[in-house]
Amino acid sequence: MKQLRLKVLAGLFLVAGILSWGGARLWDSVGTLPSVPLAAPVVLAVIAVVLTATALSIRARLKAQRERRPGAKGVEPLMAARAVVFGQASALVAALVAGLYGGVGVFLLGSLDVPARRDQALYAAAAVLAGLAVIAAALFLERVCKLPEDDEGPGGARA
Repeated sequence: MKQLRLKVLAGLFLVAGILSWGGARLWDSVGTLPSVPLAAPVVLAVIAVVLTATALSIRARLKAQRERRPGAKGVEPLMAARAVVFGQASALVAALVAGLYGGVGVFLLGSLDVPARRDQALYAAAAVLAGLAVIAAALFLERVCKLPEDDEGPGGARA
């Protein structure tokens, strides 16, 4: 399984941000701009909490297994792989969603004197921060589940 790359996540964030900024300008010139839902940052924050809790749980189980504590539950490789895939998918979606709300938020910066638009800009900023929290939690989960490097050389002997 390949690791997440920050360049890919940053690229998704930037492309989504630029496209949503342009879309927001176009939509606002035609009619009213759709609102940023209050649920957006809440849902992203919940996903970040779930990813962090999963990473902390797996890390604690791996530590107990390494210390050979009696009754320590190991980590099933398939469960760890599923957790990493969930984290990677969440990070990719969070990069897109954070970019989308980031672009809308940048567009809304031009009209902060209108109270409704100021609230929408705050919701968009909160969604971007929550999206970044999802990405950080996914990278932490991926790091926790990473296998130790192989210390053997090409001939099977230790290097």
